[in-house]
Amino acid sequence: MDFLANTTDIVSFYDQDFRLTHYATKLKSIHGRAVVPGATLWEIYPSVDNKLIDEFDRVLRGGSPINVDLQRSPGEAPRSAFVFGAANGIGIVESRETEHGGRTLAEEQEHQMLLHQATHDVLTGLPNRRGFSERLQQALSVVDGSKETTALLQIDLDDFKAVNDTLGHGTGDTLLQLAAGRIRDTLQDGESAYRLAGDEFAVIRSGMGQPAEAERLAGSLIDAFKAPFVISDIPVFVGASIGIAFGPEHATEGEQLMKAADIALYAAKRDGRGCVRIFNRSMLLLLEQRENLRRSLRMALERNELYLEYQPLIRPPSSLVGFEALLRWRHSEVGTIPPSVFIPIAEADGLMDEIGRWVLEEACRQATTWPSSLTVAVNLSPAQFLSGSLTDTVAQIIDAVGLRADRLELEITENVLLEQTIDNIDTLNTLNVLGIRISLDDFGTYYSSLSYLKNFPFDTLKIDQYFIGDLETNRKSQTIVRSIIGLAHGLGISVTAEGVETPGQAQWLIKEDCDCLQGNVLGRPLGAEPTRDFIRRSPLTAVRVREERNRAV
Repeated sequence: MDFLANTTDIVSFYDQDFRLTHYATKLKSIHGRAVVPGATLWEIYPSVDNKLIDEFDRVLRGGSPINVDLQRSPGEAPRSAFVFGAANGIGIVESRETEHGGRTLAEEQEHQMLLHQATHDVLTGLPNRRGFSERLQQALSVVDGSKETTALLQIDLDDFKAVNDTLGHGTGDTLLQLAAGRIRDTLQDGESAYRLAGDEFAVIRSGMGQPAEAERLAGSLIDAFKAPFVISDIPVFVGASIGIAFGPEHATEGEQLMKAADIALYAAKRDGRGCVRIFNRSMLLLLEQRENLRRSLRMALERNELYLEYQPLIRPPSSLVGFEALLRWRHSEVGTIPPSVFIPIAEADGLMDEIGRWVLEEACRQATTWPSSLTVAVNLSPAQFLSGSLTDTVAQIIDAVGLRADRLELEITENVLLEQTIDNIDTLNTLNVLGIRISLDDFGTYYSSLSYLKNFPFDTLKIDQYFIGDLETNRKSQTIVRSIIGLAHGLGISVTAEGVETPGQAQWLIKEDCDCLQGNVLGRPLGAEPTRDFIRRSPLTAVRVREERNRAV
């Protein structure tokens, strides 16, 4: 906490047991040998009685800052203490009445109160954005032209919103206080922490040894968040993602350095959270490209740039039973953009509900031009469940286009079941009652909780292509796929293997009684008209994919 080394105020910080953790140099010069880390508050301030300790305890539990008068020795000038809540403890600013026309004690108390309110966060006691901006610009002006470097670490709590939403804002506030305490306790000389907003924190580190010292600090902060936070006897797990930028290497102005650190933080979030990324210029280019895609995606539907392709679903040995509708985007300037790139953007920007409705309607409309024995499978994004109107949307579309409900299969991933599980299971049950088939996609790549299979009667499990790619040579993959097929059949659930690329993979799956195969060796994704040509050339089966055993489950 480098501001303590530079301040002229008599400042000290204490943990929840009122033991000294950090202090300004001036405190030591006034109170002498009593000032050592771990000393109790009353060892430094012997005049503090039980009544004052009760007042301090109230501040510790989230009460408002207070001013208290301290006892003084005969002939000593009047003095007081401004006590405020700090991260995981309290802070004290001692004031003494000055002589020769200085501020009176009352004026000094008011000054300290106003100064603290202006520069500190009320909840955590850390310096706020105003104090951060002033310190950052000061640090950058010092290193300009010298060999020293200022490191800015932007910290964002992972999964904080989920805690706030599920356990309440009171728990969220307590979590922020505890998180601020862990950040502060990790710091060494030359390092200072700030709360910027919400669950966003920052640390400024000045001095030599960069970037190694900043990376060391970032690693210590990541480690500090690995242990659970225990709130009301409930363990709460919240990690941290960190972006780092250096001045003057990446910027000489505070706002520019903040932008660079933000971009690095975004990269850390994108790369899986709970990690650290250092800013580089390529990150900025990627972000600019992403922003351009985001703007273009909002116009893609109006410009007819989105379209569907259909990949065949084959029941061995050679019966065509339906198609999976696959969303594509052909950008007018960039060309074809993979779904893995644009779908996360659509979900983050709240566009997936509109796009998903279009996909569903277009796929169902195309399916009405096929023979009535063929089904169409459509992927649902977790974002489509958030609107609360998914079942009404599906029902309206199949009624409007005239598609039988049992010809539509909706594919979900386990992410749908992980988010708002009860509400989403209710939605799936309603769709199931309407006669619509429900498929669990990418089975085996997420949590693969068997409780999902017990609590919901899925019609189909789709084995992810991760297990199919090396199926001919990898005994572990063979064992896993064989087990999934046996598990599903035991529950009366059909199994589809996706990503079948070779005849050998197909033969192995057929031998193991896999119900349906999907992959380029059986048929590549096709546009609407080529799909109809494929149907005309393919042997069809009148046997419906749905079996009575699925309904029995």
